[in-house]
Amino acid sequence: MRKKVWAGAISGMLLLGLLAGCGGGAKTAENGAEPNGQAAGEEAEGTDKVNLRLYTYGTEEAYNWNKTLQAYEEKNPGVTIELVQLSEKGDTQEAMKKLDLEAASSARMDILMFSDAAGYAQRVALGMAEPLDGYIAKDGFKVEEDYKVDTHLGDKVYALPGKFNPWYVILNKDHLEEAGLAVPTDWTWDDFADYAKKLTKGEGAQKRYGTYFHGPQGGGWMEFLKLKMENQPQNSEFLKADGTSNLDDPNFRATLELRVKMEKEDQSSVPYTDMISQKLAYRTQFFNQSASMLLIGSWMNTELGGTEKVPLNFNVTVAPFPKNNPGDEKGLTPVTTDYVAVAAKSKHKEEAYQFVRWYTTEGQIVQGKNIPAWSKVTNDQVAGIIDTILSGTKNPEKVDKKALVDTLIASKASAIIPPATYQSEVYKAINEEYEKLILGKQDIDATVKSAQERVQKIIDANKK
Repeated sequence: MRKKVWAGAISGMLLLGLLAGCGGGAKTAENGAEPNGQAAGEEAEGTDKVNLRLYTYGTEEAYNWNKTLQAYEEKNPGVTIELVQLSEKGDTQEAMKKLDLEAASSARMDILMFSDAAGYAQRVALGMAEPLDGYIAKDGFKVEEDYKVDTHLGDKVYALPGKFNPWYVILNKDHLEEAGLAVPTDWTWDDFADYAKKLTKGEGAQKRYGTYFHGPQGGGWMEFLKLKMENQPQNSEFLKADGTSNLDDPNFRATLELRVKMEKEDQSSVPYTDMISQKLAYRTQFFNQSASMLLIGSWMNTELGGTEKVPLNFNVTVAPFPKNNPGDEKGLTPVTTDYVAVAAKSKHKEEAYQFVRWYTTEGQIVQGKNIPAWSKVTNDQVAGIIDTILSGTKNPEKVDKKALVDTLIASKASAIIPPATYQSEVYKAINEEYEKLILGKQDIDATVKSAQERVQKIIDANKK
């Protein structure tokens, strides 16, 4: 049902794009005809060479494309990769809008990159990506074993994961030493709450909090309302894969209880009202030492050593995403990645797949800009990439590199849950109920009950 809705909704948008006269490749729009007089993306007849068009939101600065693509072309004579840059700023929303318009046009497409699970699932439902299961079977590997992100949608695979950005906890190491606390390597949410309480210091305007939660906010940053759900191998979302509500999961209630305990009882987390009313920023809270711990995504790797804009004046260490119970599997955490797919309309699917497989394995090492999702990357290779990333910061020597590398190596993603078309409505409803709770307008029982009822109404209204 959801796939049909996505297809209908997005197909309508694409048709509008066509009617508006948006056609041709991205390079055609920017540069006109190719040097040889061909339209952008066309191949010359009578040539043995294969030209593959790669559509991406990734910038040269963030993805090192020149070096990466040159390495592939040198290894595969006769194949050239044409980069179609969808956003000069690396803006994923702008890029996906352009990608959808390109897909609706006559532009030739071979390799596609999607920036998140929602975008991946939506465009698979639209028929933009080719199933890769046959190629994968021929190569003799399993996605769930070869990669740290399982990209199955249902029983099929339509993309392989590139970079690997797990969530983790960054900590002020100086504050840990001051409080006599060890750097955590395997801990629970109870441990996290205990650390936050012990790290909290002072009163009033000079108070230093143990931690800062940067969400939820207007239906965004909802990771902070799924803390005890996100470290589970399955059903880590508010909705299950079949579209039914997952708010009866005890871990949803347990997350609310944790947030209330830390803010109201322990007074160890920055108050929600301060975050909203003062429009607080997570970088400022951590780097200004207003909070000793910050739960955030590892896109922060490039900033851990401090930048010109946000300097670092203390030592930083890193810990894994906390578990619910001591005996739980270690390392499960929210993860963002690049979903690299073969375009369904490609005339060179085999060659496109070969690039996708190379890029998501060896190519990630060549690129050297991100931690790869490829599980066969060695610890030394991860350490080398981290060295490169940290060397771009102002004070890399202040970062506990071993803790960072160990955390990244141990991290892995839970199963992808394809998003519903009404996901944003669900997020907004849960966010609103949480605000009533944290502002003292209703208790946890009422919050869970109301959230369940509102989400069920949204689901029922979208069953048509």
